[in-house]
Amino acid sequence: MIHYSVSDSIAEIRIDHPPVNGLGVVMIDDLIAALGRAAAAADVRVVLITSAVPRRFCAGLDLKVVLNDVSALRSLVDKLYVRLSDAQQALGKPSIAVVNGAARGGGMTLAISCDVVIASAGATFGYPEIDVGLLPAIHFVQLPRVVGRHRAFDLLFTGRSFGAQEAAALGIISRVVDDAVLDREARALARTFAAKPPQVMAIGRAAFRRTNDNDFRNKLVDAVGDICDAAASDDGREGLQAFVEKRKPRWQA
Repeated sequence: MIHYSVSDSIAEIRIDHPPVNGLGVVMIDDLIAALGRAAAAADVRVVLITSAVPRRFCAGLDLKVVLNDVSALRSLVDKLYVRLSDAQQALGKPSIAVVNGAARGGGMTLAISCDVVIASAGATFGYPEIDVGLLPAIHFVQLPRVVGRHRAFDLLFTGRSFGAQEAAALGIISRVVDDAVLDREARALARTFAAKPPQVMAIGRAAFRRTNDNDFRNKLVDAVGDICDAAASDDGREGLQAFVEKRKPRWQA
C-alpha cells in the first residue's frame, strides 16, 4: 500500500490503496516507517508524499476499521495525529505533500503534516467529519492559526468541500499548478530544496517547526480524546453506522 523509492536525493512515499487511499492502522504504520527510513538515509534530502490513485490523494480514515470500536479509533487517531507529527518532526529534511485530487479528513491531516503542500488545479479539500458524527479535532488547533477563527469554524462545521484556488487563497496550501504538470513541478521544487546545504536545512527546518509549534504537539493528545469522545456518543455511533450502510444518519433530537 506504500511504495518507497529514491531518485536524485528525493525520496517518494507513494500511497496506493484504491479506491480512495483510506487510512487504516497498517497504512499509517507503513507511512511512518517510510518517513523513518527517509530520515535515516544520508542520500535523501527531500521527501515527497504522493498518491498512486488517480484524482484521489487521501479520503481520510477507513471508518469500517473503527465502527463500534472506540479503542481501535483511539489507536488509529493517535498514530495519525501524534506519531505522524513526531515522525515529521524527526525527519530532518523538507517534506512536500503532492495533492493530485480529493483530500478529506485524515487526508488533510496527512497533507498539513508536511512542510509544503502543492496541489493540482483540480484538487479538492474538506473536513467532512462532522457529517458522520466525528470531529476533525487536530484542525481545531491548526486551521484557525492559518485562516482565522471564523473562517475555520465555517470550514470545520459545515464540512463543505472547496477547490484548490480557495485553499491557496486561504493559505491552507502552498501552490496550485495545472494537473498535467503536478509531478514535474513538485519534483522541481524538491530539487530546489535538495540543492541547499543539507546541514543548514536540517537546523533551519527544526528551528522553523519549533518556533511555529505554539504548543501544537501538546494539544494533539487532547485532539485524540476529542475525536474519540465524539465517536463514542450516540450521534457518533449513528453517523459511523450510517456511513457504512450508505444511508442518511438519523440524528437524535
